[in-house]
Amino acid sequence: MNLSIIIKSTSKWIALLIIFSMVSACSSGPPVQEMSDARQAIAGAGEAGAEQYAPEQLQEAKSLLSTAEEYLKSGTYWAARKSAVSAKDTALAALLRSRAAQDEAEQRPIRSD
Repeated sequence: MNLSIIIKSTSKWIALLIIFSMVSACSSGPPVQEMSDARQAIAGAGEAGAEQYAPEQLQEAKSLLSTAEEYLKSGTYWAARKSAVSAKDTALAALLRSRAAQDEAEQRPIRSD
């Protein structure tokens, strides 16, 4: 094999490894935004009446956020990020369920006996 081909090939792999390492380092910090998003979504779901209309989903979102906080404390940022995103998604589902239930209740005819 030609030595220059080996050097060029090795240089490309090293460059890719450096770029990958830099990208990984940027995404491996604490998931501050994801945690904030989850907290805001849970608060929004609570304000939308999720405690009444979607209590199981709201509790699941709170539990996922608690898990994310534990992962954050232990420095397991990728797991904290995953749990925080799941908490946000679950809270948003609770919010949507609450709004749908409220809309349905408002559209029911009022009965006069």
